[in-house]
Amino acid sequence: MPRPDPDRLRIGDIERDAVAVALHDHFAAGRLTREELDERLDATLAARTRGDLGAIVDDLPEPNGLPRPPAPRPAPATAWGPGWGPGWGPHPAHAHRRHPAHGHRHHFPAFPLLLAVFLVTTFTVGAGAGLLAVLQLALLVWVIRAVVLTVRWRRVHRPGKNL
Repeated sequence: MPRPDPDRLRIGDIERDAVAVALHDHFAAGRLTREELDERLDATLAARTRGDLGAIVDDLPEPNGLPRPPAPRPAPATAWGPGWGPGWGPHPAHAHRRHPAHGHRHHFPAFPLLLAVFLVTTFTVGAGAGLLAVLQLALLVWVIRAVVLTVRWRRVHRPGKNL
């Protein structure tokens, strides 16, 4: 199914209010006269689609109150391989080395574990001890993960190995 034209999408009060605020800011900056502001505010209140709002602010610089189109998400890739954090995955140059049988890897559920440790320790010993336990556990997990990634990286980038 083709995506709808963004200019034809219906808008609500939130979008109208954002453009109205931007129009007031441009008026305060001297880009609009009082008459232009009034005309554009009337048109903003009557707007029904994103295209209608776009026509009202098309000659004004950013910020104009219109929502920005979402930026395309880059392909997750780093030289370190799959790991923790957004955007971490196999580097494109090494993607051919991945065996298809490995498929999706499950990652260690760090946040739920840290939350559980914090809650248990906080209710048994105290909040300070809970925070200290979580910080120590997070540091331990981080160090182990760093060692594993370093060993994996060294295996892939051995001297004398043909890539």
